[in-house]
Amino acid sequence: MTIAPQVPADPETLDTTGLELDIDRYDPAYRAWLREAVRKVQADSNRSADTHLLTVPLPTEWGVDLYLKDESTHPTGSLKHRLARSLFLYALCNGWVRPGKPVVEASSGSTAVSEAYFAKLIGVPFIAVMAKSTARSKIDLIEFHGGTCHLVDNPCEVYEVSARLAAETGGHYMDQFTYAERATDWRGNSNIADSIFRQLAGERHPEPSWIVAAAGTGGTSATLARYVHYTQRATGICVADPENSAFFDGWRSQDPAATTGVGSRIEGIGRQRVEPSFIAGAVDRMMRVPDAASIATIRVLERLLGRKCGASTGTNVWAAARLVSEMRARGEEGSVVTLLCDPGERYLDKYYSDAWLAGQGIDITPYQERMERFLLTGELT
Repeated sequence: MTIAPQVPADPETLDTTGLELDIDRYDPAYRAWLREAVRKVQADSNRSADTHLLTVPLPTEWGVDLYLKDESTHPTGSLKHRLARSLFLYALCNGWVRPGKPVVEASSGSTAVSEAYFAKLIGVPFIAVMAKSTARSKIDLIEFHGGTCHLVDNPCEVYEVSARLAAETGGHYMDQFTYAERATDWRGNSNIADSIFRQLAGERHPEPSWIVAAAGTGGTSATLARYVHYTQRATGICVADPENSAFFDGWRSQDPAATTGVGSRIEGIGRQRVEPSFIAGAVDRMMRVPDAASIATIRVLERLLGRKCGASTGTNVWAAARLVSEMRARGEEGSVVTLLCDPGERYLDKYYSDAWLAGQGIDITPYQERMERFLLTGELT
């Protein structure tokens, strides 16, 4: 939902017959503010180095390499920094964001952290609408960047409440779930797909067999898939989906109206409806990953990488490990790339808490054993 900007009464000039009209809404003060806002958002990109492509240590003799695109090193600590920057540029250049008027967003946390950062950068208020179950550390980060959090009981309420708050305040509902796939220039040289292929250029398998990306809005998987198709590559695009998410069922049944009754426990990915930014036809493969497998995987990754990752990274890596296991079984060599989405320190009271796991009835032990066995044998059985 886009809120009409507040503009002064139209100065009209007309000829004596009343047939020729001329309405001039050019606002020099607003255009000066807009130029400065766009400059500040673009400058953030210019100040940022590219994110690292990490290797997950697998035996060299397997002939299959596994990489993690580390998006946690962005200024706001997650993959969503790229999305927020694109959304702000898109909304600014469309004339949707106005001086002094709030930007409102429906978010499960990380996008709101990044959007709060950009709202503060250009000097506009920011309101994040999210479920009460969102990790407290994410709420603290949003408030650190000057944002306000509006918490709702049901995750399905975030869309309606965001639109209502934007209407009531005269602000703009950013609506990442609609605009994520169109705000990013998937043909350009600054998107995540282009970065991955440039960084792989000197590796032994420079064109990956698969790229794995879980879906929150669907914008990242759309960017990856479109870029791969546009540049005429054979790389497959696999979307990993957590429990209680509509994306997998919607993709399997080719039903964009698919919904679920319960929200995802894996923050940042999985939705109760198939979001408009999820481009199902561009995706080659989907996997549903149990939440216990996602959480078990990040516990194992902590030992391998010496750092904690968010559970969405676990969802990605579990699916990537399955692909590596299949390639090994067929005697294929190649590479698989997936995403390290955000740091695990945001989830110490959730995915790294045994008490939280017990309260949720989640037993990660069988999946930890399977992941450890995969690292030894190459078989995710």
